Amino acid sequence: QLINDLAQCRFIEEKVPVLIAGPCGTGKSHIAQAIGHCAVRLGYDVMFTSQSSLLAQINAARATGAIERKMQALIRVPLIIIDDFGLKPLKPGQDEDFHDLIAERYERAATIITSNLDFTEWGEAFPNKLLGASTLDRLRHAAYQLVLDGKSYRTPRGGSGAGKSVVAKAPKTAK
Repeated sequence: QLINDLAQCRFIEEKVPVLIAGPCGTGKSHIAQAIGHCAVRLGYDVMFTSQSSLLAQINAARATGAIERKMQALIRVPLIIIDDFGLKPLKPGQDEDFHDLIAERYERAATIITSNLDFTEWGEAFPNKLLGASTLDRLRHAAYQLVLDGKSYRTPRGGSGAGKSVVAKAPKTAK
């Protein structure tokens, strides 16, 4: 039911986060992307990025002197989907950039975050624990939280886990 409600995109108007956690392969990114597609169909601008890519973009903007312009652009997007939060621990400086983005978007724009980490483990991704607590406090406030469970959809079907590759070739056309 929650996924169907999120597909209506009211959370974007509410300007609240959606936090999706669960093991690898349980459909977190798929659900986040599907919600993003619903938002686009409703006329919202949406940005989908991984945590690593987002932080690389911010770092590149800083290196070229365009950090303020980049941050303002990120703040203005009605929905940002940040995939794979905590897959790689944040480095000092990255935690500040991530905090600044979340703090500026807080109650101004919606953010979806997916993570393989349990919600209780998200703080471990931050080298500065106080900064992490502050960031997570903003993310959790009024957030919709979705926890997925189960086996990976990527597990090979039909057996032992030894995946077999099958190549499908297009039919030859008559000349």
